[in-house]
Order: sequence, then structure tokens, then C-alpha cells
Amino acid sequence: MRDGLDVAPRGGLRLGIDIGGTFTDFALVDSAGSRVGVHKQLTTPRDPSHAVLEGTLALCEAVGCSVSDLAEIVHGTTLVTNALIERRGDRTGMLVTQGFRDLFDIGREQRYDLFDLRLRYAEPIVERGFRAEIPERLKHDGSVLVPLDEDAVAAQTHRLVEEERIEALAICFLHAHVDDRHERRAREITQALYPALHISHSADVFPYPREFERWTTTCANAYSQPLVDRYLSRLETGLGEGGFRGRLWIMASSGGLMSLEMARRYPVKLLESGPAAGVLVAARIGTAVAGGDLLSFDLGGTTAKGALIRKGRPFRAYSFEAAHAYEYRSGSGLPLQIPVLDMTEIGTGGGSLVEPDALGRLRVGPRSAGAEPGPVSYGRGGRTATLTDANLLLGYLHPDSFLGGTMTLDHAAAAEAYREQVGVPLGVDALRAAWGAHDMANEDIARAFRMHATERGFDYRSCSMVAFGGGGPLHAARIARKLRVPRVIFPRGAGVMSAFGMLSGAQSFETVRAFRRGLDAVGEGELEALLADLDAEAAAPLGSGGATHWHRRFDMRYRGQHYDIEVELPEVCKHLREALRTGFIERYREIFHTSLDEPIEIVGCKVEASASAPQSFSTSPEDDNDGGEAMMGHRPAYFPAGGGLVDCPVLARSRLWPGMVVHGPALIEEAESTILLDAGDRAKVHGDMSLVAEIATP
Repeated sequence: MRDGLDVAPRGGLRLGIDIGGTFTDFALVDSAGSRVGVHKQLTTPRDPSHAVLEGTLALCEAVGCSVSDLAEIVHGTTLVTNALIERRGDRTGMLVTQGFRDLFDIGREQRYDLFDLRLRYAEPIVERGFRAEIPERLKHDGSVLVPLDEDAVAAQTHRLVEEERIEALAICFLHAHVDDRHERRAREITQALYPALHISHSADVFPYPREFERWTTTCANAYSQPLVDRYLSRLETGLGEGGFRGRLWIMASSGGLMSLEMARRYPVKLLESGPAAGVLVAARIGTAVAGGDLLSFDLGGTTAKGALIRKGRPFRAYSFEAAHAYEYRSGSGLPLQIPVLDMTEIGTGGGSLVEPDALGRLRVGPRSAGAEPGPVSYGRGGRTATLTDANLLLGYLHPDSFLGGTMTLDHAAAAEAYREQVGVPLGVDALRAAWGAHDMANEDIARAFRMHATERGFDYRSCSMVAFGGGGPLHAARIARKLRVPRVIFPRGAGVMSAFGMLSGAQSFETVRAFRRGLDAVGEGELEALLADLDAEAAAPLGSGGATHWHRRFDMRYRGQHYDIEVELPEVCKHLREALRTGFIERYREIFHTSLDEPIEIVGCKVEASASAPQSFSTSPEDDNDGGEAMMGHRPAYFPAGGGLVDCPVLARSRLWPGMVVHGPALIEEAESTILLDAGDRAKVHGDMSLVAEIATP
């Protein structure tokens, strides 16, 4: 859709593409940072590249340019996430140190629920029959205990390929993070035997301690390599046939941009790339509008995501769980070690299925109707009531203005679904059932955000929430009220904000190295040499002149402790050892409000090299306000704080102007999303066209 824009595109066009569970979003900006156009298209789950190619052509046609005018495309995908959840990767084998084949089945030996006798865990990616034991063994210090049996490597690889028909191979040996000589040699042997075989070895994917997590990550990487390779090849071919000759980047889970070569080599780093992009742009807009600490809130078609931002920088993590076996419960998924923006995710989205559970309680998600068949109101074959259907019945969405009027919603079908599937079992009418679904979704999301922030010592009660995604602006004000967050920022173009976020990332690459030493035992020169090696290793994938910034982090702990704390070095640092000591003590006190009189040790080091971030851009179209009346009319909508069904004012987002004040209850519509202000809320239009709402105290 063109979004009412009538300006000719300028040179140096950059396109951001985010594939979601229901919609694929597109955002186009020019070299001056001005928004040229946006577009939303239903995702094609069987082959996401179809929606990408069709949407790119449609957007270019709408704004009057060609694909050949695009200088850069930045793309995020849920392909790897979905492959792990739905187990749609390729058959994968594993070479593992003799005696350790059953490590995946043993796991951590931890129960994520002490009182549930029927615990379920994510199934290992590599079946037991495809794990081949290899005689070899390194000690914890990297010295050889049992030499590598090269004949066994060749024989077992031959068996896995010829008899088990594997298409990918993970090589996971004990203590390879200290010395990877055995893994590298095994890779050389297998690559020589089968050059087309996709191979990953653990010391290359994430060379860090904890065998279970490192091996799971390596197997996930190998499992998704053929799938990602085929997908990127189709994407390259399709865009090339359309005339694209620019640069194509893939967003990583850390928020950096990866080349196609790196994405093919490390596909596991593509997990959560779309949500990461949204957090980046939320940090940029939120900091510019309100400053201070921020809570990023993204509600799409299948999930809701929350992230914490302190002083303009999102929280980061190096552990992540995918493919949860039990309703997003921590401990029930596949533990992966990859650099990610630290987010909480809950299976509540616009397409989430709404139904009473076995005890007669209303449940929203985690199962979703997705893009196929979609919510009942989409008229594409969906039969089960969803959250989007509830918002339609409550009057928050209009059947004829959804997606700017390009898609009509079936109100009658949604009402029938809620009456039969939810209302009758619970003994309420369809409207009350729809409100229950809406409020339950808000409560579930608020509870997840509350736990996430509390576990990280983050007080959100004085921060601002940045709301985006197709459904985020509809739910944000009420979630903020439950959390007692005083302010919500609704950026312009919130419905496609993750696509804009793709254009916020800079090319980057991160490398890690295990380095377990006592802080007092390591010399200053040794630390300098370590950082110099890692600086060069991290900058290499960026090419000549690509790296302009380095972020150096050390994992440290008091001796005898099991978990470590990340300490970041300042960019300019003369005395490394003392800077690490001071930084660790300060960070430890910040988290635990105390410090110990114990020796400090280093566990490992991480270095991220990045290019310069792209210039800022506007998510608002230029000159799209035609000067008409902002008030579009009224429609009945359900506002319990206002007494129930009220004659709610409806405003056009494109006709608001800076300084204008809107009082709730109100609905503010733009093509990609609708903002809901509850009774008592007061919003003012910021200079960048963001709507900043002060939330009424409950």
C-alpha cells in the first residue's frame, strides 16, 4: 500500500523486510533518510521467499521505482526459529567423543517444575541413532589424552551419509573450546569425503565451556544450514531476476548485519532476527523522544516480545532457549549459546487461538492461526476464534479499514465463532467473551514482562514503553496500566516498525574465546595479545575498512562460583587488568548489592567488531497530511473504564499535527495499526510525529 505518499523516490533506496508469523512487513527509505513507502503482505509459510519477492515488487510498483533502484536490502527471518519448532530442518548426523553420545538425553538433570510429574523437554535435534562415537579425548587444558581415530571418522561419516542419508553433520568433541585440533581435523576428513555435505563444528560455532549448550547450538546450526542455504539461494535468484544488483544483508539475533556468506555459515545466529530489529528502532526512537530507560513492546501475529533498554542500549544475553516443549516455560526448550538481544517472548499475538481449557478457564495462545488459515475474520478458512477476532468484536478494529482498506474483515463470522466456541461454554455473550480474551492477553503479557524485568533488577515504573507491531498499539496502554508504566510512545509506522528496524543495524561480527585464568595470574601483555587476536578475528568478515567500532567484554566471576558476569571494557583503556577488576566489582555490586573478598577469575572474552551505524531515518511520510479534519467519526467500542460500550471517537493518524492533544477513550487509525487510548489517558503528538501517551493511574 502506498500510504498516501506522492513523492518521487530518490536514489540510494534501502529496503527493510521482516517476515512474521502472519504478515511480512516492508519499509523503504531513501538516501536522505526519508520514508518512501511501506507495505504489509500475508506471509507464505511454505516458502517465505514468495512473500518477500511479491511484496518487494508490489512496494516498488506502488512508489514508482524498480527493484534495480534498490541499493540495499536488509532482511530478517523466522525461518530458523520455525525450523527448530516444527522440526523442518534436514536430517543431521553427529560425530561425538566416545562415551558422550547420550549427553543430550541426560541434559542438565534439572526440573523446570518441581511438582509436575509429567515434564516434557524439547527432543534432541539429532536422534540417538545418528550420533556416532569417535575415539578421541582432550583434557580440560587441551592436552591430548586419546588421539583422534581418523579411520573411525571416515568410516562413521560414510555410514551416516550412505546408510542414514544425512544432509548435515555436527562435529562435537569434548573440550574443543580449549583446543579444536581434533574437530578441525575431523572436518577436513569429512569435507574431503563429501564436499557437498553441510558441516558445523562446535569450536567454530561457539567456542565456550558447557558441552551440553555448545553441542546443542552446533547441532542446531548444522540442522538449519541446508534449509537456509536453499532459502537464500531462492531469494538471491528471485531478486536477481527482478533486477536487484545491490547489497543483501541478513539481520542477526544480536541486531548486527551478516553477509550471506556468514548467514550460511552460522544460520543459528538468525534466530529472533525480526524481533531484534524492532528493539533496535525502539531504542533509537524512544531515546530521542523521552530518554531514560525504556521497555520495548512488540505484538505481532503469533507472539508478543518485550525487551529492556537502559541508557539507549538494549540488554544483551548469550543464552537462549528455542522450541519450548511446554508453553514457553524456561527449561523446557533447546538451550543455545548465541549472542542475542535479551527478550522475553510469550505465545500471545493477533492470531492466537482463544478457547476454554479443560478446567473451563479462558486461554489465549500459545497456538496461533498464523497466516494460513489465519483468524476467522480473515475469511481464509480459519475456524477457531482468535485475539484479532476479539478486537474486531470490541470495536477496536473496523471491518472496512483493516490494512488501510485493502483487506475486509468478516464481523459476523467472528461473532459467531466467539458465541459458539467461547461464549456458550462460559455462559456469557460474544462481546463479553471477546473482552475476556482481550484482557486475558493483556494480563498474560504484563505478567511475562513483570517477571522478565524483576529477574534483571529493572524498575519499569518510571520508564517509557515503546509500542509497535501490528497489534502492539491496540494493547499497549492497558498493559502499561497493569504494569504502572507511566508513559507509552507510539511511533509513526508502528505496524511495520521491525522492518524499519532492519535499517537501523550496522554490519557486525562477534567472536568469542574461552580464557580461564585468575585475574592476578594473567599479565597485562597477555591480555593485550588476546584482545589484538580477537579484534582481528572479529573484523575479518567485515572486509577491508569495514570495522570502525569494537566492543570488548569479559566474562568474570569470583573463584568457586558457577555463573559469571559480563564486564565491558571502555573503548580507551590503558590498564586492562585494573579496569577489569574495577568493572567486575562495580557490576557485581550493582546486581547483588555486595562484593566478596575472594580471588577473581576470567572465564572468557568476547569481541564484537562493527561498521558505522546508518544515519537516522524518519518512519513518518513527508507531507502526507492533507490538512483535513483529524476526526473521522465515531463508532461503538468497549471501554470498561468508560462504562462499557461507548461512542468512541476515531481519528486519522495521518492528519494529526505536532503539539495536538488527544484524550481517551479514542482510537487513532493508520494503515498498518490502530492505537487505543483508554479513558483518562492523554496523548500529545511529538515533533517526530510519535504519539506520547500519559497513562491514567488505575
